Amino acid sequence: MKNFTLIIGGIYGLLSVVLGAFGAHAFKKILSIERLESFETGVRYQMYAAFFLLIVGYILKFDTTSEKWISILMIAGTFLFSVSIYCLAFQDVWGVNLKFLGPVTPLGGLFMIISWAMLIWYFAQVKF
Repeated sequence: MKNFTLIIGGIYGLLSVVLGAFGAHAFKKILSIERLESFETGVRYQMYAAFFLLIVGYILKFDTTSEKWISILMIAGTFLFSVSIYCLAFQDVWGVNLKFLGPVTPLGGLFMIISWAMLIWYFAQVKF
């Protein structure tokens, strides 16, 4: 789980830089300002999650179920949050109605919040 967390953290970071670069250049031409701002929010939170996962992957031993869930919830939450935002930002360009993804974004955000709360609880319990 430690390696998986570190690898996903690296992948999320890499994709954030790539998508951020596209958002700053190529996507400016095809997305409205509102959609681009939304897209950038997804990229920003994905990068926050990348840092989170890299730090957690380094600190945690993943000996307990709760330690594993800290990582799982952040990985899944970030995927749901950011990917749903990316898809919603591009729905007009793609000519499809993806409004059903609207509730997915806050669900992903909730998973991320729970992951943060679990990490705080972990830090409160562990003696360093």
